[in-house]
Amino acid sequence: MINGSSILPKLSPAEAAAQIRHGMTVAFSGFAQAGAAKAVPRAIAAMAREKHEKGESYKLRVLSGASAGPFVDVEMAEAEAICWRAPYMSSHSLRRQINRQEVEYLDMHLSHAPQTLGAGFFGKLDYAVVEATGITRDGRVYLTSSVGSSPTFLKYADRVIIEINEYHSKRLPELSDITLLPLPPRQTPIPIHDPLTRVGYPYAVVDPRKVVGIVETEEPDKIDPPTPPDRNAQKIAEHVVQFLFGEMIRGNIPREFLPIQSGVGNLANGVMGALGRNPYIPPFKMYTVAVQDSLVDLMEQEKLLGMSATSLSVSPATLKRIYENMDFFAPRIVLRPQEISNDAGVVRRLGVIAINAAVEVDIYGNVNSSHVYGTDIINGIGGSGEFTRNSFLSIIMCPSIGRGGRISSVVPMCPHIDSNEHSVQILVTEQGLADLRGLGPMQRAKRIINNCAHPAYRDYLQGYIRDARVGHIRHDLRKAFQLHRNLMEHGSMLPDLNLSEIHEIR
Repeated sequence: MINGSSILPKLSPAEAAAQIRHGMTVAFSGFAQAGAAKAVPRAIAAMAREKHEKGESYKLRVLSGASAGPFVDVEMAEAEAICWRAPYMSSHSLRRQINRQEVEYLDMHLSHAPQTLGAGFFGKLDYAVVEATGITRDGRVYLTSSVGSSPTFLKYADRVIIEINEYHSKRLPELSDITLLPLPPRQTPIPIHDPLTRVGYPYAVVDPRKVVGIVETEEPDKIDPPTPPDRNAQKIAEHVVQFLFGEMIRGNIPREFLPIQSGVGNLANGVMGALGRNPYIPPFKMYTVAVQDSLVDLMEQEKLLGMSATSLSVSPATLKRIYENMDFFAPRIVLRPQEISNDAGVVRRLGVIAINAAVEVDIYGNVNSSHVYGTDIINGIGGSGEFTRNSFLSIIMCPSIGRGGRISSVVPMCPHIDSNEHSVQILVTEQGLADLRGLGPMQRAKRIINNCAHPAYRDYLQGYIRDARVGHIRHDLRKAFQLHRNLMEHGSMLPDLNLSEIHEIR
């Protein structure tokens, strides 16, 4: 393998950015901020500012695997260089523009995005900007710390710019397992029967004639280390671990355990850490989306035997540990395209236990993981919906209250639903756990209120059910969003609640 400098034109970031014109659709590598293109989007942001100062229009339609890091979702957004974004994002700057309707945002299940692009539903893909450790004469592209949708971008883009990042380990291809699914009706079952099964190649492929040049960089991904779990997160983790251990004792989970999927964030990190510390939970594997810092710790402790994901979404210090110990990690980590890591058939076949977080849940088990008030996007659905509806066990977690008690995370009706009652089996807050399997709507409501709602909100929720119109699912459409209206109008879901007493009735 060669780095590409001897066979392709070498471009400065500004020269590469200058080729990308207003109105184009551009795909950037990156998933959960790992393996993100860096130099070119930064140069695009600078170019956009210059054009705007001259009164010229400059905005792009932007695709990525998931969140593309600060280079795209912060720098380009703050330069007002984005007019359309899919399928996921994670930045305050871009979020504000989306919620002001200044940027059109398409929030999608992540495994659907590559096929949607290939089918032409996004329109023509003008450019792909992909970070790699190297490219060969015949078009083999060795990706860096994420796979995401980069193989699909390389296939369908009219033109390609490769960022060769010398910071990353040249041994990263040992982790990659890349295959592309053909469009329907030519798809066949994916032959993955264990999280560590490999079915593809250590590289992506591009037509060398489409590569207009390379940009050389040397900088790490910008990913912050996780913060320690707070008291509520610790309690949630304890409930989850106790439940899973009970399921194993009852024989509902085999003694060798089942693969686990865990969402991204501090709550998920806390749960995985608690699983690792519990001596009664056997060593396990994971079939998930992103490698996080806590999972690297578990792997080094040999509690986590191996994992499949699509990105190394870890802090620079942890990534350095991986690179310095590739003899240990390379046989234990597989990085796949996101349409494989999140594939419904593989998730169901492996019997994955899915553990994800939510913004709020309603009394029947519907889950909102992406919006505030049902109107304002936070980040997006990501992969949580795909795993929740296809897993062997689907677990949803959230604290019971927020903002010191002004918000209840258990509400009569979610104003936006990402995962519905048909997919959600287990709800967990620091108050307790509600096992919803086999329960009808009223049984579910009573269990969620009694086990998961904060005591300060239980009387209200029980009264809501009591007074609601009788039906298969009881709802009062005049009061279904009363808590949300109160929050918008008064700053608290229950304006008369004595917040100083919240800590006394935990």
